[in-house]
This record gives sequence, structure tokens and C-alpha cells, in this order.
Amino acid sequence: MTSGEPQSTAPSPSFVTLPNLPAPYPSLLDFFDNHFPYVGRDIWRERLKLGKISDERGKTVSEGTPFRVNARLRYFREVVQEHPIPFEEHILFQNESILIADKPHFLPVTPSGSYVNECLLHRLKRRTGLNHLVPVHRLDRETAGLVLFTVDEKNRRPWFDLFRYGGIEKSYEAIATLPANPEEREWLIESRIERGEPWVRFRNVEGERNARSRIQLGEARGELAKFELEPITGKTHQLRLHLGLIGSHIIGDRFYPDYQPPEDPPNYDNPLQLLAKRLAFEDPLTGKHLSFESGFSLIW
Repeated sequence: MTSGEPQSTAPSPSFVTLPNLPAPYPSLLDFFDNHFPYVGRDIWRERLKLGKISDERGKTVSEGTPFRVNARLRYFREVVQEHPIPFEEHILFQNESILIADKPHFLPVTPSGSYVNECLLHRLKRRTGLNHLVPVHRLDRETAGLVLFTVDEKNRRPWFDLFRYGGIEKSYEAIATLPANPEEREWLIESRIERGEPWVRFRNVEGERNARSRIQLGEARGELAKFELEPITGKTHQLRLHLGLIGSHIIGDRFYPDYQPPEDPPNYDNPLQLLAKRLAFEDPLTGKHLSFESGFSLIW
């Protein structure tokens, strides 16, 4: 993000809750600058100066407003320049309760980084007129595939509980390098995942395990192979990190094993070869079994 007048503003607000940090508390400017380092300190200072951030009571906050633990701050994401993403999403299913969308590579699910209107959520709102859409789960911007949204704002909990309590069957496909031991065909990987450096990356660390995945090796072609991946838990970058533990990495991955700073616009010729291919569950309201498959495919 660069300095200058914002030319693209999100149509709906974003929220951040101030965490319980040890005293002395940071200023609001320091908090926003540290929490969203890619936005830029001068931009946060200008937003605070112009009264563009408010708390849960609707009161405008400024650079001099004291840090208050658990305060829920409201703001609208802004970017100076937002590049149109030249790929289209598809709606696979829609009823009075949910919507299933098939997301292309490069499109974030919700506003992220230098994208505010070019995200799956706001595209679907404009397309359907359903202003109460809420994603039940997330995919990374680089990952293509299936995303479930709730439609009925008064009855969201059963859908979130499906994910919270493991009632969703999820299957991913990936094109990645051959594992360290290609004689093995199946793995159950367990690790502890925590945030790494820089803050957009994560890492496997010692400690109580909080991430589990099943990995199955499929067809191999030269130094590459197709994998089927089942995330049992849902940690950020879990599948990328767990493939790393068997000595493999996904083609087109700019985060692992080596970090490559983001390009704006990105290189559309080199998408991450990771796809949320299948989604299946029992409708918690009707008991009907529903199953969906992405129409996108990987390249190798």
C-alpha cells in the first residue's frame, strides 16, 4: 500500500478487538501499526486524525484515545489502488440458509491486504443482493475452491458448529514435489502450529499438537505428484506446513519453504497449486446429506 488518497473503500466495515496485552499499553497508533504492518504507520495516523475509526459504542477514537482491553474498533478498509482480479467465482448452490461458492485462485474471501472490493464476499453480495452473507470458513487468497456462506442472519450457529465440531468432510488436492520418501503413500501428520516470522507465515514448533492432517500420495510425474489432503483441524497454512514435514512443497507457494514478498498485481501465471476440491456434510436443519465438488482443476 502506498501513500495518497484512497480510491477504493470497502462497502462494509471491518472490526478488530484490542487484545489483553501486558502493561504499559501501546498507543492506538502503535497497535494498528504493529498489527497491520503492511498498511503503513502514516496511513493509520491519518485515519485516526480524520475520525475514521470508532469503538463499539460508536464513539470516534483518535491517536490520543487510551488503549482499552477488549474494545471493539470499527473501520473501513481503504486502498490507494485496487487491481481487478481477472478470474470469476461460481455459485454452485444456494437456498434460504446457505450459499456454496467456487472461488478462483488469487481472490481473497474477505477484504485483505490491497484488496477491499475485489474479494469473494463483496462480489457475492453485489451479485446476489444478499447483504447478510457471512463466510463460515476461510481459504487463503492463493487457494482455489469451495467456500460455504450462511444466508440467514438469524440462524448461523448450526453452520458454524459444523466446522467447530468436525461435522464437515473436506478434501483438498495439491500438486507438489515428491516427498522425501516416495515409497510411502499415506501419512497422518500431527504438529503444533504457531505464528512465525514474518507475521504472515506460520511454523511447526515443539509442544502440544493442535493441527492434524491426512495426506495421500497419488499419481507421480517426474519430480511432481498429485496429493489428496484432508485437514482434520483448520490451522492457517496447515496443509502447506504438513506437506513440508514429509519433505514436499506445493508448486507456486510463495510462503514456503522460502518467503517471497507479495507482488501487486500478482503473477497470475504461477498460481498456488492447492484446491479445496470437495465439501460434504449433513444439513443441520434438514438432515439431508449434501456434497459439492469444485469445477476448478490444478495444472501440472
